[in-house]
Amino acid sequence: MNKLMGIAPRHPGLWVDLSDTELQGNQTIQTLQTVTQGEAELSQLCSQLATLSQQGRWIVLISPPHIGYKHMLASAGVRMDRILLVHTKDEVETLWAMEKALTSGTSSAVVTWTSSLDARDSRRLEIVAKSARALGIIIEDVNTHLPHKHQLVSPTLANGTSNFCSFH
Repeated sequence: MNKLMGIAPRHPGLWVDLSDTELQGNQTIQTLQTVTQGEAELSQLCSQLATLSQQGRWIVLISPPHIGYKHMLASAGVRMDRILLVHTKDEVETLWAMEKALTSGTSSAVVTWTSSLDARDSRRLEIVAKSARALGIIIEDVNTHLPHKHQLVSPTLANGTSNFCSFH
C-alpha cells in the first residue's frame, strides 16, 4: 500500500525544489527605440546575453536584421549553440512568437526586432510580462517609414511558414 508522506505533492514532477530564479514571473519587457536597426542596443546587451546563455536555456532572436549579430554575440562570449533564430512573416507572428518564447520556460532571454508598436500590442505585451519567465527585449525601429526596412526583414519559407533554426 502506498502512503503519502506529510503534505508532499502527489506528482513526482512537483517534488523538485525550484529556486526563485526558475520561478521568476512578472518580468518586465524592455522596449528600446533605435535608428540603427538595433546594432548599438544589441552590443549593449551582449555581456548580459553571454551570462544568460550559460544557463543552458535558449537566447531567442526574433526577426533580427542583417547587422552582424552573429559575430557580435560570439565575440562577447555568448554560447552560439544556445541561440535560437525565429524568422517571422509579419508583426502579428512576431508578437505571437515573442509571447510563446517568453512564457515557455525554455528561454533565458527573448530579443525581438519590430516596427513601432501600437497601444493594443503594447497592452498585450504588458499582460504577457506578468507570466514571462525570461528577459524580454523589444527593439523598435523608429524609421519604419523607410522603404528599405522591408528588404531587411528575414525571409520566410516558400510556403509562407516561419523558419525556426539554431546555429552552432
